[in-house]
Amino acid sequence: MTKLIRELGTPGDLGWVVQSHAESYAAEYGWGPSYEVLIAQIVTAYASEHDAGREAAWIAEVDGERAGSIFCVRGPDDATAQLRLLLVTPAARGLGLGAELVDTCLAFARTAGYKRMILWTNDPLVAARHIYLARGFRLTGSEPHEMWGQSLVGQTYELDLLT
Repeated sequence: MTKLIRELGTPGDLGWVVQSHAESYAAEYGWGPSYEVLIAQIVTAYASEHDAGREAAWIAEVDGERAGSIFCVRGPDDATAQLRLLLVTPAARGLGLGAELVDTCLAFARTAGYKRMILWTNDPLVAARHIYLARGFRLTGSEPHEMWGQSLVGQTYELDLLT
């Protein structure tokens, strides 16, 4: 088995990110079409507006097939990066790809000069939360909400990149 983390940019990558998120989260959590719309908006904004020196995205592959994604984009200010769209497909879980994707994103954010990283996630995403906590992210906010046909608890995490 060959694993690879590469920069997003191969034809089909953008569409794959949208499709894989929509299909995975619908199957696993029952999240509806409005979730797919959100992912499409995030991907479209990245594709049309990103600053290549300060923002990047990666695709994980297993044996030449797409198996995961992650994005590092500018957060609410110049000192803050935001981790977005972490996904490892169900078939590729357990191979360490999630951790590799997050580590790649963190290394990029540090090199790009960000001082901290934030992310927003939801309470059912336990495996992702484990990866974040293992890297020193701390929970800074939690709020119940109704989205994508579900009652969820949104969670905000933050990591100081200078330590």
